[in-house]
Amino acid sequence: MTTSGAIIGYARTSTTDQIAGLEDQVIELTKAGCTRIHREHVSAIAHHRPELEAALDWVRSGDTFVVTKPDRLARSVTDLLGIVSKLREKGVTVRILSLNLTSGDPTSDLLMSLMGAISTWEREIMLERQRAGIAKAKAEGRYKGRAPTARAKTPEVLRLKAEGKTAAQIALAVGVSRASVYRAFAEAS
Repeated sequence: MTTSGAIIGYARTSTTDQIAGLEDQVIELTKAGCTRIHREHVSAIAHHRPELEAALDWVRSGDTFVVTKPDRLARSVTDLLGIVSKLREKGVTVRILSLNLTSGDPTSDLLMSLMGAISTWEREIMLERQRAGIAKAKAEGRYKGRAPTARAKTPEVLRLKAEGKTAAQIALAVGVSRASVYRAFAEAS
């Protein structure tokens, strides 16, 4: 694929526990020729995705914006089509590696809409099954809920604090937010 502009990638995972998934996306984006990759750990349903916003602001006419899968970029078909439309208005092409699609021609745009709709449908079906499984486990007294990830890492957080690391360094090393680091400090005192 030839392009006159930069090739910009965007990688996202929902939680910091999915570091390997983020690294896999970065590898794919690098292989696709991305010279700049914006990456973040944030749920797609979050209203504020700072790295996505930065990437969308950074791209210029002639650039190509690349993601590995549509669900890494958008929370719904409507969101996907809105982002693609916004980028098209800026003269930016969108490429989705898993679908081997590049925006800009009617067939690719149709396929992108269909695949986005299927992804949304799959996600809704998965969530429906998950809710049913949780309800069944609760009814049987087997559901304990998700263990708080950051709290489980409190001993490591406190050890790094004792070594003189800053909250930012600890958050990065342990894979939790700075707010979680400060919460661990407060609960330990």
